[in-house]
Amino acid sequence: MIRGFTMKGTVRFNLRLDKQLKDGTAPIELIYSVANQRKYYNTGEKIYAASWDSAAQRGFFSTAKNAKKIKSQLKDGLTESEINSMNFRLDSLVNEIDNYETDFIRANTPFSSQMVIELLKGARTRLVKQEAPKDLVFDYIQQYVNSNSMVRAKGSLSVYKALSGHLKDFERHSGRRVKFDQIDHQFFQAFQNFLLSKSIIEKDGTVKHLQNTTIAKQLSTLKTFLNYARIQHGIKIDKSRYDLFKIKRDSLEVIALTQKEFHSLYTCDLKNSKRLEQVRDVFCFSCVTGLRYSDLRQLRREHIKSEAISLTVMKTKEHLTIPLNDYARSILAKYDALPKPLPVISAQNMNIYIKELCKKVGIDEDIEIVRYRGAKREALVYPKYELIKVHTGRKTFVTLSLERGMSAEEVMAVTGHSDYKSFKRYVKITEDRKKVVMLKAWEIDSRPLLQIV
Repeated sequence: MIRGFTMKGTVRFNLRLDKQLKDGTAPIELIYSVANQRKYYNTGEKIYAASWDSAAQRGFFSTAKNAKKIKSQLKDGLTESEINSMNFRLDSLVNEIDNYETDFIRANTPFSSQMVIELLKGARTRLVKQEAPKDLVFDYIQQYVNSNSMVRAKGSLSVYKALSGHLKDFERHSGRRVKFDQIDHQFFQAFQNFLLSKSIIEKDGTVKHLQNTTIAKQLSTLKTFLNYARIQHGIKIDKSRYDLFKIKRDSLEVIALTQKEFHSLYTCDLKNSKRLEQVRDVFCFSCVTGLRYSDLRQLRREHIKSEAISLTVMKTKEHLTIPLNDYARSILAKYDALPKPLPVISAQNMNIYIKELCKKVGIDEDIEIVRYRGAKREALVYPKYELIKVHTGRKTFVTLSLERGMSAEEVMAVTGHSDYKSFKRYVKITEDRKKVVMLKAWEIDSRPLLQIV
């Protein structure tokens, strides 16, 4: 009989140098332990010892300069992209094990290392047996969703599931199956028109129509899928037939707290409501670190170093180091006695309580939200507290960091944004920000004119 435990285990990776292969690489083994019960799992990954960081337990890419020192081992080594993909798969295994553990704990069911590894093996076997369709776009996307449900964070596949549903509805509407070799500019135009005309009946019976922002996201996701199918699976797709189809993207309002609003929220006396006080602290922690909800929830004591937070981001699977400022330290200090650094609750409840909290503090400025459906303009006015949710914290961090004098590049390094195009969606140019940069740029220089020149 296998003893079970309700505590979470530990996962580490080991490069099996004792089983080095003929090509010079060594296999990577996963070691999973729960209360001194240890199980081993063959990840199927392999790498040169020279490209393996034993401390971080991940692969790393050597630059051309460093590669000269280990040229014999790296002659046919993995590319930077391949190593990043391998690290992603290793992180996916860790996340998958964490999900199994969470399911057991929520069900109050004792579990052992053997039980978890058996689940992992079963899931991986099912994924290997599945084959991606080579003809129908809808089936291919559906297969992608099914195959990645075990290795992608919950919620991250929602946009793909939505696209799958829209394509299926389009096939019913048009009376024909959408095939890869039929994708062209005309198809994208027809699909866009269908999405503009599509009616969605909500649970309460109200009829809803898709807005331009949602439609643009679906079309963009479809283009991404086509590239993925073409590059990763060798599906024959003539990219030139639809490449000139332009996706119109409407600009969206950036909802972020002002410095005054943040200060009011941070200093508000909430000792009579432990529920709101904890939600306030978690939300403000996001405002001063830029962490997403998924990373607030995964935050553990081992991620908190003396000067910074060091963790692998759930969404991008990239490692991030976020310096701890005085606000963040103060919030963490309040919860030293808890097993986890912050009292994070479900995103749904947190969003509800944040609105209640911001209303209580008086964050109620009228905000006009403008959306378009085709050429039709739709404008609604909301009190600001109704528009604030967990993700507003990340946007507040970006806005206030820029306002306080950090450069865009510095802020991007903290938030993990890799390009300015995606970062720009988080930036709210406030009146205070304009005032600060204008005064800084045009302050009178006391130096003589000749010295300035």
